[in-house]
Amino acid sequence: MKDLTRRRVLRGMFNGAAVAVGLPLLNVFLNENGTALANGAPLPVRFGTWGWGLGMSKSIFVPQKTGPDFDLPEEIQMLAPVRDKINLFTNFNALRDAMPNLCHTTGWIILRSGSAPANTSARPGETIDVTVAKKIGTTTRFPSLTVSSTGDPRDTYSYESASSINSAEGSPLALYNTIFGSDYQDPNAKEFKPSPKILVRKSVLSSVDDDAKKLMNEVGAEDKARIDQYFTSLRELERQLDRQLEKPEPRATCHAVKAPPELKTGVDYELVAERHRLFTDLLVMAVACDQTRVFNMTYSKSFASTTKPGYEKPHHTASHEEPVDQKLGYQPMVSWFLRRSFESWAYFVDAFSKVKEGDGTLLDNMLIYASTDQSFAKIHSIEGLPMFTAGRAGGKFKTGLHLDGAGTQGARLGYTMMKTLGVEITSWGTQSNNTAKEIHEILV
Repeated sequence: MKDLTRRRVLRGMFNGAAVAVGLPLLNVFLNENGTALANGAPLPVRFGTWGWGLGMSKSIFVPQKTGPDFDLPEEIQMLAPVRDKINLFTNFNALRDAMPNLCHTTGWIILRSGSAPANTSARPGETIDVTVAKKIGTTTRFPSLTVSSTGDPRDTYSYESASSINSAEGSPLALYNTIFGSDYQDPNAKEFKPSPKILVRKSVLSSVDDDAKKLMNEVGAEDKARIDQYFTSLRELERQLDRQLEKPEPRATCHAVKAPPELKTGVDYELVAERHRLFTDLLVMAVACDQTRVFNMTYSKSFASTTKPGYEKPHHTASHEEPVDQKLGYQPMVSWFLRRSFESWAYFVDAFSKVKEGDGTLLDNMLIYASTDQSFAKIHSIEGLPMFTAGRAGGKFKTGLHLDGAGTQGARLGYTMMKTLGVEITSWGTQSNNTAKEIHEILV
């Protein structure tokens, strides 16, 4: 073991040249503390998430009516154009059991993973998007895409484990270059020429197999498992590269998009909205061109720091310091920030619904899940958390409904969505959040 260091790489030969692939962090490096497509296949169903911070103003957010044709109180009046394309879920709870209520953390983690975190650095299980990507995201160029309208890559609601957080792309221009740059293959192009760079990447990965097998005999059981997991990921990457060497299936809704401008940094609400709009338009075309089938959008982080020119406090500070107006019954400026969130949510849903696909729209063949961190942010409440879905999941979901959860687990929605998307589970969540009860009212 003495010759194993963090600088150790796996070596091989490709076209007469030496190549090397780095290793993951192993125990041995640590101390003891350490409808139909052209080919007849059915239209794919996609999954996305959308996250906003600091919940709602209950008195002007929660509709009086449940079921279809629900009313839209003033905080969500802007959802009128998309009301029949979404579902609104209220009065669902995140149950923390014996765990602490970690401010702006516990709620969203429970809704995204089904488990309560023990501390602010804990990330139990994996988020729902990761689970779904393993089911429906393995045949596209990108298993998933994650972006943040704040411009900060740390503002993400997606993780694979406590040590594997899925950073968000904060630049629309960078996302454009990633998706539609030199490696992009237009599915509707008359001619197909595989990229030489893709061939080289695939061959480099294949060329280190022998050194990998040798290394497996030099490490302990835990490191063998870690290396095996690492190379499982590399093999999946090779399979994705294989697919980029094949002519993609034509996509009628896919068309060329222009590169967006580079935006300045900051979280002024107009800048956040513009960044969100650019990201949305790029994600729409990424899905339409079948570059990915799973994606995550952060509108605002859980400690939402969105600002408004002329107002001295960001959204998060206002949520704690602004008093409830006794006449109105809510915090006026906090609600102003929240309304900007829901305006962007409406834009997001509408953008996917405008793209025709088969005999319906792109949104009809999608399921988008929107969640937040608190219900009433002023007191860090995680009771009665609001959630949304958008899309019909290929005809498996009803839309246009307001559902009252009657205090049941918010994890029921995550369980219902995963079952609908074909994830093979008999229940989801841990301890009090564990559920095997679908929300049948939204199922066709």
